[in-house]
Amino acid sequence: MLVLLPPSETKSPGGTGPPLRLDTLSFPELTPTRERLVETLVRLSEDLPASLEALGLSPRQSEEVERNGALWNSPTLAALDRYSGVLYDALDVGSLSGEERRRADERLAVVSALFGVLRGADPVPAYRLSAGSRLPEVGSLRRLWRPELSRVLESVPGPVVDLRSGAYAALAALPDPVEVRVVTEDGNGSRKTVGHHNKTHKGRLARALALAEREPESPAEVAEIAHGAGLRVEQPGRRSLTLVVS
Repeated sequence: MLVLLPPSETKSPGGTGPPLRLDTLSFPELTPTRERLVETLVRLSEDLPASLEALGLSPRQSEEVERNGALWNSPTLAALDRYSGVLYDALDVGSLSGEERRRADERLAVVSALFGVLRGADPVPAYRLSAGSRLPEVGSLRRLWRPELSRVLESVPGPVVDLRSGAYAALAALPDPVEVRVVTEDGNGSRKTVGHHNKTHKGRLARALALAEREPESPAEVAEIAHGAGLRVEQPGRRSLTLVVS
């Protein structure tokens, strides 16, 4: 099983690991594209106005451009520690025991505009690049990543639980994912799709799947694990799940 998480715009700063080495990352077939994008961001950082425009940043966010300029030299953190925000707060990998963290590193993966896809323990520096960005000499990241990232994810054995947001889902097509929709239900049984706050609930589901002693082999077993963690999950279709929250 692989659980695909979206990244976050915010990243935890600093790190304790050595500088970036692309040959240490999972899915080594993505190395040429990763190197091209890192080199592009480093060169682009030399032109602050062009960087701000390409990355959709304001002048007050110039430190993000400085981070990109130091991609080859900055300290690294494991991917699950690097990304932050509400989903990662709910996932709370810092509270996991050693064996639980090993399972999380193996089962959870982050889809990244810069690195394609990362397993939980992959060491990466802080950076800024969004799926919707267009870079000089590269253009659309969707067009760049989609063919090869789709091939890589198609080769993953077992079910793939897709918790990506829309922009990151566009970076790779999946042949038969387990798709998860988050809805709220009021006292009258009326439902509506949850927006930004779905990330918290997806983080809780990802944590439940990481903590499970056995890996699920079907959507029904994903739902069973979620139920065991106190989540309300329904299976309206063969490969679809609905996470219902109050």
